[in-house]
Amino acid sequence: MSCDAVLVGDGPPRHVTAGEAAAYHGPGFVWIHVDSVDAPELAMIAGADIPDVAANALVATETRPRCDRIEQGAILNLRGPAQGEVDTSDRLVSIRMWVRRGKVNSLTRRPLLATGAVLEAMTAGKVVDPGDLVAAFAREISSELDPRVAELGDTLDDCETDLESRNIYRLRSNIAAIRAEAIAFRRFVAPNRDALQTLALQDFDWLAEDDRLHIREAADRFARMAEELEAVRERSALLHEQLTDLRGEEIDQRSLLISIVAFIFLPLTFITGLLGMNVEGIPFSHEPWAFWAVCAFCVVVGAVVLAWFARRRWLRR
Repeated sequence: MSCDAVLVGDGPPRHVTAGEAAAYHGPGFVWIHVDSVDAPELAMIAGADIPDVAANALVATETRPRCDRIEQGAILNLRGPAQGEVDTSDRLVSIRMWVRRGKVNSLTRRPLLATGAVLEAMTAGKVVDPGDLVAAFAREISSELDPRVAELGDTLDDCETDLESRNIYRLRSNIAAIRAEAIAFRRFVAPNRDALQTLALQDFDWLAEDDRLHIREAADRFARMAEELEAVRERSALLHEQLTDLRGEEIDQRSLLISIVAFIFLPLTFITGLLGMNVEGIPFSHEPWAFWAVCAFCVVVGAVVLAWFARRRWLRR
């Protein structure tokens, strides 16, 4: 839906027009939701009962989770998983709400995954007032985001297990992706927690005690996710350092092997170069056994060099 108004009053919730939503004054509440920023749809959330501060917060281009009180109403911004694939850097979609007794105005610039679940809860009769609506969004967003955060930790556990295989180049890309995902989530998960904790402390008459309980529970879940994301980020940094050390160790071992080979062939190159000069006077140059004698001497020299490396323990990994 691009713009919709849902009325919860006598009987099950039903969709109403803008005029019916504006004229309704109870006994239930009206939820006017917009998931686009076109001018006709914006008219649905603007009105005489919305302060300028709240209206600006609803249509702001860039937002972060927050909760601010204006008299008996609250500006509440939360971030949650999007419906479908997201091709932007922001992994989470913002929902902005202006909540007061009898009416809720909300806006999302992209479809929010939790919206469908909240509508189903309203149809089931579990959402009957603005406090229930806010608590439902908090509960659904935290429930949908929790397994995604847990999946990052599980994937990082697999990377730590694969570290023993020393497949450095594949692990480096996987760990970098996990760390980027954790940073993107951490950017909004902690503010979500702070916004819900602030809301739970307010003494609004439209916020029942059970709503506060659900909001505090969602805030606690966000707090746990924030701690998990911080742990994932720190573990990713530690794994990256270990991979860097392993790569440096691997380069050192290869350099040592190259140096050993070069050191062995250095005296052999000198011997063959000395005996290969086109000058008179080279001993035994006309003897038939001279070639094999030089080969045997080179083998002895190579063995002596290898023995010296072994004695110095330079051949150990």
